[in-house]
Amino acid sequence: MRTIWNGSISFGLVNIPIGLALATQRDDVSFRTLHRECGTPIKQKRWCPFHERDVEADELVKGWEVAKGEFVIVEESDLEAVALQRSQSIEILRFVKLEQVDPVYFDRTYYLAPAASEAQRRPYVLLLRAMEESGMAAVGKFVLWGKENLCLIRPQGDSLALETLFFADDVRSKSEIEEAVEATEVKKAELALAGQVIESLVGEWDAADFENEYRRDLKAMLDAKLAGQEITRPEPAPEAPVIDLMEALRQSVVDVQQRRGDGKAPEKTKAASSGGSRRKAPARKVS
Repeated sequence: MRTIWNGSISFGLVNIPIGLALATQRDDVSFRTLHRECGTPIKQKRWCPFHERDVEADELVKGWEVAKGEFVIVEESDLEAVALQRSQSIEILRFVKLEQVDPVYFDRTYYLAPAASEAQRRPYVLLLRAMEESGMAAVGKFVLWGKENLCLIRPQGDSLALETLFFADDVRSKSEIEEAVEATEVKKAELALAGQVIESLVGEWDAADFENEYRRDLKAMLDAKLAGQEITRPEPAPEAPVIDLMEALRQSVVDVQQRRGDGKAPEKTKAASSGGSRRKAPARKVS
């Protein structure tokens, strides 16, 4: 596996040689900006509106905006004064229960590859098995591309994965949301129906079950254009009418079961809906 960074995990007097490899890579379609008249890619220029001319690379400097239109000039020597010392070690600071770490702190996932020789792989496997048995994950810090990173090392099958983490200052407060939720009450009947909706959609997690439908359709459209086919714009989806929450929950249970081929609503749902007329929630249109 190709690694982008090689170093070691260190805790106490133990050093475990590892390599850092990307675990994910998006396969999104990217576009260039073209001049419609000739189809030529547009170049981005460094333009100074004060002097009304192009600016060369050696004329550029970093600036920290302290107020609207006011900047503090920052030279490279200023940044070097606070630069992190280059290190090839991931220093473990603490072991924590994995479930204690909220996924909101997860930034990007990497695989930790063990060393090539069997003797150097043994500490890697030892740490992996010990973390599996204890249910622990390791919180540490390391320097990557000149930046300090907080990270979480966790077992993932027969390997170790590293999640770069956001620092506490990077995660926005959700106190306003929590206050709004605490001030809102729900009825027991609504909660029971919502539980039925959840239960009707319960299944095993398998990432292969979920496809990026927009990416699929986008690539199909581009292939069609390449083949000279005319692309027609679909009709806009009608706006969904505002319906009663209880009725929406009841119909959601029915719709899920019908899509799964059951066709039978739960007894509670039938009983709850037998006393009045039912308005069918509009089907979602996939474009």
